[in-house]
Amino acid sequence: IFFHIIDDWVLQGKLVTMKQQSWWLNHPEYKDMYKHDYLAALITHAFSWTFMIMLPIAYVSHWKMSAGFIIAFLINLIIHAIVDDLKANRKKINLITDQLIHLAQIVATFCFFSFA
Repeated sequence: IFFHIIDDWVLQGKLVTMKQQSWWLNHPEYKDMYKHDYLAALITHAFSWTFMIMLPIAYVSHWKMSAGFIIAFLINLIIHAIVDDLKANRKKINLITDQLIHLAQIVATFCFFSFA
């Protein structure tokens, strides 16, 4: 949870605005070729967050990247990107729902590796 707080609240920096499609559309030098660039920022942040929350698992696993680890990594990355898109771009969920889903991801990932 500490790594979640660090990555989702402290380390995002410029990505917090760049993952919003509206930032690109309202940019003074906007061109049509930029219309999907927000996805790069969204996926970059989702990758960073997933890396951070899975660091403790990698450490405990002695840095062995099993198929289960890679699958869990990819699932967390995809879910995080979708959830952030629902909040930042689709305006379907609020910050509280976003954070509860991310915390549920952490708990589910912990449980998966604890009971696997």
